[in-house]
Amino acid sequence: MLIQPIVLSGGSGTRLWPLSREKYPKQLLPLIGEDSLLQATVRRVEGIPGVELTPPMVVCNEEYRFVIAEQLRLMGKPGTIVLEPAGRNTAPALTLAALSAIKTEADPVLLVMPADHVIVDTPAFQRIVSQGAALASQGAIVTFGITPDAPETGYGYIQSGAAYAGPGASADQVEATLIARFVEKPDLSTAQSYLDAGTYLWNSGLFMMKASVWLAAMKVCRPDILDACLAAWDQGATDGEFVRVDKEAFSKCPSDSIDYAVMERIAADASGTALPPGVVIPLSAGWSDVGAWDALWQVLPKDDCGNVAQGDVLLQDCHDTLALSEGRLIACIGVSDLVVVETADAVLIAHKDKTQDVKKIVDKLKQSGRTEGQLHRKVFRPWGSYDSVDSGERFQVKRIVVKPGGTLSLQMHHHRAEHWIVVSGTAKVTSGEKSFLLSENESTFIPLGTVHRLENPGRVPLEMIEVQSGSYLGEDDIVRFEDVYGR
Repeated sequence: MLIQPIVLSGGSGTRLWPLSREKYPKQLLPLIGEDSLLQATVRRVEGIPGVELTPPMVVCNEEYRFVIAEQLRLMGKPGTIVLEPAGRNTAPALTLAALSAIKTEADPVLLVMPADHVIVDTPAFQRIVSQGAALASQGAIVTFGITPDAPETGYGYIQSGAAYAGPGASADQVEATLIARFVEKPDLSTAQSYLDAGTYLWNSGLFMMKASVWLAAMKVCRPDILDACLAAWDQGATDGEFVRVDKEAFSKCPSDSIDYAVMERIAADASGTALPPGVVIPLSAGWSDVGAWDALWQVLPKDDCGNVAQGDVLLQDCHDTLALSEGRLIACIGVSDLVVVETADAVLIAHKDKTQDVKKIVDKLKQSGRTEGQLHRKVFRPWGSYDSVDSGERFQVKRIVVKPGGTLSLQMHHHRAEHWIVVSGTAKVTSGEKSFLLSENESTFIPLGTVHRLENPGRVPLEMIEVQSGSYLGEDDIVRFEDVYGR
């Protein structure tokens, strides 16, 4: 059986600020182990018995394309990256993925996974995926419901109906049931009644279906979305590993989720003739959507006092506390149920019961025009990264790392001059009409208004210190003349 992994990577993860930022969201971060959440999502489908996997397909915002491509490259998993010129929710994203899959493969079964979820028990996940693949290959649209262990008010629920085994199979061969209905996030008493009933599952956002089945369902349920996606796809182009759909056509696409666009309509389709069967399979595999800091605390290993400590952290007489440090020492004494997160430019301290309100802080940052809600101090670029280590009136100091073969754009600044000092590696510098090499401990000066470029021609990372001086030091003071990354 041929399965096409589809990874939807469109979320911003604002409730995990300050680690997750709008332009570097949680799915790109290694919150659990060494892999990022996106890498872990791709890796957990490896080795499913009796299944042939195509290379992964990621649907994402253009903003993340180079970071995602690099993370897949580091895994040795080059795949297809479908770029959305604008966010339109999960139904259009999946429709683009289905169009790509059906044009390149023999109508594979799509395994649709959010990029930012955690699943602890991979073998259990793979066993259930195998069941779902068998039903999806027969024409069903399958979702996976998480077996609840608490009256959770932060998730939507799926009510299971009659047993379903698919054509030619007995109902006791699989655990699947028809979907009776979807329900929104409940209040606490309603959530407790769902838990007591035993017929409700948390909505995981995981799906399986054949590409052709999804497109046919969209034709019935949301032909307006399908038509917009078809127009955007037909007018798009492929740029290396990136598939770019037409921006103008896609901007006209309505926004809707997979649940609202199709799944709820399937559950309400009593006749079952116009739409494929909608099926839910229970999944108990240590799933979490890691939607906030309290959810991350729940899935991370803890000490005997229920504490999670990562980085440079000292705890004394603390209980059920999450403390994460990216650099500076965190010391906590006599506290319980706290979240303390340190980054280079922000520190969060919150009670675990209030972590859903982190989004309100991010909203305030945005309203006040501050950048801490969007960017880390360390900013990743397709050629490497830069870290703004110091700044003041009319000056800024950056630590720049250019990966081997990396090339910055040929550019010019109207308001600043730059002084470059090579710390390690070799730099190829273009400054005006001159081009020359700099080695360790050598430096050069780029006057204001001079066209210049920085490249790493070597085989090891190039590390530099850049000192900027001038009347305006914003990142928008860049006039690009050439750029190998198409920015």
